[in-house]
Amino acid sequence: MDVVLTADAVVPARLAGATVLVVDVLRASTTIIAALAAGCAGVTPVADPVEARRRAAAHDALLAGERRGEPIAGFDLGNSPLEFTRERVGGRTVVLTTSNGTRALLAAREASAIGIAAFVNLTAAGHWAVAEGRDLVVVCAGERGRRSLEDHVCAGLLVEGVRVLTPGVSASPAALRALAEGRRYGREVTRLAVDSPWARKLEASGRGADVTACLLLDTTSCVPRYLPSVDKVVSRRG
Repeated sequence: MDVVLTADAVVPARLAGATVLVVDVLRASTTIIAALAAGCAGVTPVADPVEARRRAAAHDALLAGERRGEPIAGFDLGNSPLEFTRERVGGRTVVLTTSNGTRALLAAREASAIGIAAFVNLTAAGHWAVAEGRDLVVVCAGERGRRSLEDHVCAGLLVEGVRVLTPGVSASPAALRALAEGRRYGREVTRLAVDSPWARKLEASGRGADVTACLLLDTTSCVPRYLPSVDKVVSRRG
């Protein structure tokens, strides 16, 4: 079991044969989970806004995304999990591009199975990963090539959950460091609203409700799975 701290640090060849959980707590992972739980037909992650516009136009899909936390002009949706309601996205495909989360998903394409994890589906994501029966790598999106505290904590809690489910599983030094970070918070992840620089930035920009929504624990059993073969994230219940 291993943890990678940023999308930039992913070495695709090292993911071959592994199960990956991609984590971008604030906010792409939580947003994708919210979208699929609300009945979205699928989410297509893309690298940049130009490609997103092209793909959405070709497939009559909704456009969603952000850059540096701000919605992209002309897009249908931003990157707030609160926007992705059943009324807005039910039955629709969404093309999504974000600063870090979609990059992490695309970097993980060589893995044998790719799930989406956050605090809101923490327990279900851990159970799904164990049921896959492979070595697990948690890929944190990070923040523009740097460690993201909230992603690191989430990764550590995932590591702890997997260790409980599979006693004796080996953990890399990076996974053990994440485990220690996760144990600093335990079930009190709402403390990240103050401790996380990105959470504070979102709060200052009027997105405190997003932060609150993203720091809820185990509100859903939905574990979205990214299928590179069809280039789409689809719903899966844990």
